[in-house]
Amino acid sequence: MIRQPHAETRESIVARAIEQVVGELRLVDVADYIAFIRLEHFACLADLVDSAAELYFMPGTLRLGHGGEAYIDWGGSPRIVLDLELRPAGVAVYFQLTLEEHQASVVVNYVTFETPREDPQMNTALLRQAIEQSRIRPAETMGLGRSTL
Repeated sequence: MIRQPHAETRESIVARAIEQVVGELRLVDVADYIAFIRLEHFACLADLVDSAAELYFMPGTLRLGHGGEAYIDWGGSPRIVLDLELRPAGVAVYFQLTLEEHQASVVVNYVTFETPREDPQMNTALLRQAIEQSRIRPAETMGLGRSTL
């Protein structure tokens, strides 16, 4: 697959957007990921992703795609790869999240826009904006403030 020049920027946007979700996903024992993947219990993986995302994104924004893979050998650390979909309004991003012992990474496979622009940079800005609008924010950051009685 030929990488497009703007792919790296979009990967950075997605990686930053799901950073907190990745922290939640790391709370799950790696043995659970291995078991769910090896036994093809993808509904369990989907529940893990949904639970990790529910504090940060509107429902259905981040979800499990086609499954995942577990790479394990006797001499190294396990590596878990999850196929994920990020679907803020008007955009769909298909990507892989790789979880390793000390790091995580994102590889964007495909991005589609409901109403794409001619300029890829404008589409990248649209992606950033759509992700930001799909976030769940505490009441204080939405201008609601705290109520006093």
